[in-house]
Amino acid sequence: MTNQPPQLFNAIDSLLAAIDDGTVLPVPAERVRLREAAGLTPAAVAQALGVRVPSITAWEAGRAEPRGERLEAYRRLLEGLAQRYPAPTSATAPATATGREDAGRHAVSRPPAPTQPQAKASSAPTPPPTAPETFSGPPAVPEAEPTEVVQAPAARNLSQPSEPAGRPAVSSRRPVKRRAAAPGGTDPRFPHGPLAVLDGDGSAYGVDGIVLDCPATTIVELVEWTLRESGLGAPKLNRYGKDSDPLIVLTAAAAVKLGLPERLEGHEQRRSLRLPADHPVVKQISKAKWQLTQRGFGPWARIYRKAQGRERQCVQLAILSWDALDERSWPGVAEMEPADIARVLGVYAQRVITPRGSTAVSGLELMTALRPPTRAVQDPQTGNWVPGHNPGSLGTEPVDPAPPEATAEHPVVVNSGWSGGFLNEEAYQWVRAVDLLSDEECMLPFAVGLDLNTAFLAAAARLTVGLSAPDHFHAPTFNPKIPGSWLVDLSHIEMDPRLPSPFTPDGTRPTGPAWYQTHTVAYAQELGYDVHPIEAYLRRETGAYLDPWHDRLKTAYVDTLADLGVTRDLDDRQFLAAMEQHKQADPAMAAVLAAIKATVKGGVGKLRERPQGKSYKEGERWPALERPTWRPDIRAAVISKARVNMHRKLLNMSRMTGLFPLAVLSDCVVYPSPGDSPLDFLPYAASGKPQPGGFRLGPTPGLAKLEGVQSMLWAVDLMEQGYNPARHIKGGDAVLDEGE
Repeated sequence: MTNQPPQLFNAIDSLLAAIDDGTVLPVPAERVRLREAAGLTPAAVAQALGVRVPSITAWEAGRAEPRGERLEAYRRLLEGLAQRYPAPTSATAPATATGREDAGRHAVSRPPAPTQPQAKASSAPTPPPTAPETFSGPPAVPEAEPTEVVQAPAARNLSQPSEPAGRPAVSSRRPVKRRAAAPGGTDPRFPHGPLAVLDGDGSAYGVDGIVLDCPATTIVELVEWTLRESGLGAPKLNRYGKDSDPLIVLTAAAAVKLGLPERLEGHEQRRSLRLPADHPVVKQISKAKWQLTQRGFGPWARIYRKAQGRERQCVQLAILSWDALDERSWPGVAEMEPADIARVLGVYAQRVITPRGSTAVSGLELMTALRPPTRAVQDPQTGNWVPGHNPGSLGTEPVDPAPPEATAEHPVVVNSGWSGGFLNEEAYQWVRAVDLLSDEECMLPFAVGLDLNTAFLAAAARLTVGLSAPDHFHAPTFNPKIPGSWLVDLSHIEMDPRLPSPFTPDGTRPTGPAWYQTHTVAYAQELGYDVHPIEAYLRRETGAYLDPWHDRLKTAYVDTLADLGVTRDLDDRQFLAAMEQHKQADPAMAAVLAAIKATVKGGVGKLRERPQGKSYKEGERWPALERPTWRPDIRAAVISKARVNMHRKLLNMSRMTGLFPLAVLSDCVVYPSPGDSPLDFLPYAASGKPQPGGFRLGPTPGLAKLEGVQSMLWAVDLMEQGYNPARHIKGGDAVLDEGE
């Protein structure tokens, strides 16, 4: 047993004055029996232990456990009570007859494993250091267990959303026990899951229906409660990574209670606004020796202190009334009840990552969390563990792109006077010329839009990208296995004019030499044409960097669709019917699905984040360039492969069915159709199975779903006006509606 403050044990000894010591820590139900048998009130025990009454209530209900010195003191009390008031023969069994749901989960109750300081005497080698952070803020170190976890009784379970939630300490509303499944997995350091939504009455709604009692009245108190008492956080996604910091989402009422303005006002986009440096809350944070990251106190605020030893001290905040949850990425979530918001964000955190900002930011952070830049290696001379490069990652230092891979304002371009052109690997925005429509096509009654599920995610699968800096080559022999940028003339390749060119985003035929990513040039070879690069920027170190990112997001997407009733065992007709109703099946899970899709698109986009703000001057470095994940070449590889995948399907469809598209917009294609369903024109074998090579319906990334149906007259009218039918076929603007 560790050395404990004598005054704390003296308080316990005063309760045990006439009681002998025992040896067993009982199950939660037995803890109640022992206290009541001794005639002790929860308040008396709380006062002796130096905690609040809700803490004792939570320990006795099995919703939380004491930690550190209070664990030892509480055990001392219970052992003494057990000796003085022995249980009946069957009393140590779970008290199922009393209806206490939590007792069955604690048939055996043991103290937590020793903390790190207690383990120092072990002969095991010193644990390796954790990889350094990629954001501008606190250094990455393994999180230490909080000294105590305090939880008020859950006010309601998410399966019973009609009941208003509250805190028993200040409310008489009937508590509802949480589900048996432990939130946030089985990691004992984070018994209450990755996040909580704090309302104005101090109720902090977590995952799995739990409600924590948060007494904080200032941001500083909130941060300290989160780190020391809440039991919030999530384990790392990679053995060389770092645990996720706890997220606290503030409702408007909670924000005001903690001294924040209900809204941020200004002329910029709301998500770009920040509290001024002289705001009282910012001053409070600084006075308490906490720090804000470089992005300041905005809708997503990160508050931290420098690590002390191996203890990480960092909390992520999100303010709902400051538009932290963008409506396009999180449709309807900001207007939900706190418990439902916690459910949506909790599922996202479990399947993707604890949100750290916009879905785009989270998508990029997920790449690093799954491929940490460093791992622990042993110095052969000293035998010490030191950070070393993690193979397959992008490393810790940013790498400048080749000039054709950069943007026009990038220092690499401006400082070198580069004028040799740029990669133009973007998604399709193509409309067939109206004079290329046949009479037969114009007579068809319907235009049907197909949308490929998360096309960028499908393209990221098994995608080899460059990991190192580019090297310049003149007149190289093309190798489809080497990622990079190639200057090559593809203008001699002639395609059917009823199809877009696979080599340009607008589908027009190239007019001369241009820069292309490897997949685009490889597709020209696949079509049977010779390619002779003039020069290239290639990378010697390569790898499938995005594989774990793809795998995790694919699983999240498929599992969430399944929760909405769209499963992989459905036939095509059943699939179309299920997709018609899936958003109504569960709006919360539909919001999770939208967020997952936005994470894919936003994460790919962040690989080439442009400078922000009117004060930027061309040629200056902007903050995003300091990230190892600022990699426009990887973005180009994903988009190039996605566009090639789309063209391959378009070409196969024309060969199998004689059908040609009216328009393509990114991952959506519109076909003329004799009926109002994809089943009326997609190719099927005599057996009823879809023909390989064309578009196939289904719920997995890369397969298709119905985007929308309009009349053929509607589509032709838009085409004649110069508009893209694929943009509007579902009744809105597909670009603005990017979360769909």
